Amino acid sequence: MRAHTDETRLNAFMTTLGRRVRGPGGIYLTGGATAVLYGWRTMTIDIDLKPDPEPAGLFEALAGLKDELDINVELASPDQFIPALPGWRERSLPIGRHGRLDFYHYDLYGQALAKLQRGHPRDLLDVRAMLERGLVRRDRLRELFGRIEADLIRYPALDPGHFRAAVEGFLRAVPQP
Repeated sequence: MRAHTDETRLNAFMTTLGRRVRGPGGIYLTGGATAVLYGWRTMTIDIDLKPDPEPAGLFEALAGLKDELDINVELASPDQFIPALPGWRERSLPIGRHGRLDFYHYDLYGQALAKLQRGHPRDLLDVRAMLERGLVRRDRLRELFGRIEADLIRYPALDPGHFRAAVEGFLRAVPQP
């Protein structure tokens, strides 16, 4: 079992990964990494990421870093679980450049909707933190859900009605600021 990842480890990961890849690319962090960097959580179990475009040497670099830094790394992003939201790249917030890599927070609306679809208690706390910090807006979250709703048929494990109910129920339950 690897250690949890805090902000110091996460920064070391980005810096070292940026030095070790053999080409330029983009890395979109999601999940707990976003929560740690924004400060509503102090640590995460793993670093979830999406390379886009994938830099040369990424997988060789990741293989070594997992052991050297004692971290878990997963190739995971919201668009593996729900349809990609239109404009997700443009809404992804820059973190910084390390070596040849540009790091971003994967679109927070995509993250929020994927977390609401999953519905785990920690995920719901994360979405609440996004709302409280003004990182996502209720009306835009509803609008973007509506833009992917017809595409949910491509995700047979999802129940569109249940997903809509989860989004609406959460938004009703969380008080407006």
